[in-house]
Amino acid sequence: MNTDILVAMIGGICVAVPTIITTCISNNKANAVMHYKIEYLTKQVEKHNNVVERMAVVENSIKAVHRRIDELSER
Repeated sequence: MNTDILVAMIGGICVAVPTIITTCISNNKANAVMHYKIEYLTKQVEKHNNVVERMAVVENSIKAVHRRIDELSER
């Protein structure tokens, strides 16, 4: 092989390998952040759903209270 070609190949490898390593590390960090955010949002959705369920129970209780008040006021 010609020395110019060999030097070009070695130079290309010296540039490509660190680039690939840096890209892999960056992707791993981005995935970790995304995983954390998904977990956080999942917890927030669970809290929201819990509030919605509790509000449905409260609404039913309020309806029962209003019915009872109406019954008492009719007497």
